[in-house]
Amino acid sequence: MTIITRRKLIASAAIGAGGLLSGCDALNRNPVFQDMLSSAEHANFAVQRALGDRMELASEYEIADLSPTFRANGSRDPATPEYAASAAQGFADWQLRLSGLFAKPQQFSLAALQALPQRTQITRHDCVEGWSAIGQWTGVPLKILLDLAQLRDSARFLVFHCADRLGGRPYYESIDLLDGFHPQTILAHRLNGSPLPIENGAPLRLRVERQLGYKHAKYVTGVEAVASLDGIGEGKGGYWQDVAGYEWYAGI
Repeated sequence: MTIITRRKLIASAAIGAGGLLSGCDALNRNPVFQDMLSSAEHANFAVQRALGDRMELASEYEIADLSPTFRANGSRDPATPEYAASAAQGFADWQLRLSGLFAKPQQFSLAALQALPQRTQITRHDCVEGWSAIGQWTGVPLKILLDLAQLRDSARFLVFHCADRLGGRPYYESIDLLDGFHPQTILAHRLNGSPLPIENGAPLRLRVERQLGYKHAKYVTGVEAVASLDGIGEGKGGYWQDVAGYEWYAGI
């Protein structure tokens, strides 16, 4: 049986909609792409929730499989004085705050996060534009942070707040608790054995390996536990969902 992945479906539709498109902006302006994305997304979410093992691991690879370069996409630098000053200090003053529906809200420095148990994984990043890259990511499993902060029973989603802005809007993303506790969901601070480059989201980016690249928020400054996404941004669960109609669930 031939399995058609969501990424292949999206890439095929983008090509068929008007030739090979380059960049999210081009895709965002294409109505055929938007309609296809919306209809495919609902089916994909329902099928994965109903039939899939939510804790099943994404494929992992060997060092020999690493891509020669790991392409950056979206924001490549928050370009604020505060971010530049932090970068100049090696992000020694970077803080990650866990807020919202936690019994014990937490705050971590980058050094404190690095002192916790770490996970290293070599995975494939699939972009909604149709390209992929394999990289080695090291970071703290999100589950460890959630356990320390102790989610309240009313929490349903995790919102990732970021230091970058696009089009004057603060960037954010969200996932549900099942993906939050997935063993491959980490806050990564290293790529291919080196500190995470600025263009790839330094000093912290989300890796949620069973979803498309636009869910992997960069420059993460906070994780907020909420009962509903209605009061966040425009209520659709993420920057691209709000401004371009991307669907919230981007499972591969």
